[in-house]
Amino acid sequence: MSHDALPTDIDLTERLTNLEIKASFTEDLLDKLDQIIIRQQDQIDHLTQEVRWLRQQAPAEGATASRSLRDELPPHY
Repeated sequence: MSHDALPTDIDLTERLTNLEIKASFTEDLLDKLDQIIIRQQDQIDHLTQEVRWLRQQAPAEGATASRSLRDELPPHY
């Protein structure tokens, strides 16, 4: 094995610096993804509450059966 094949201190320092940069970008990306997940969960919670509220506002199935189709006609008929 040739002595020239061994990495120098400069090569190792450069590699370490590159790894630190990549780790920093990865941490930043992870923080951004965490924030996106938090926002999405908030939206899901809000939409779930809205669906519950809408279901409570909807008339019961039995109440719609007693309605006449004539009640549904537009006024110009």
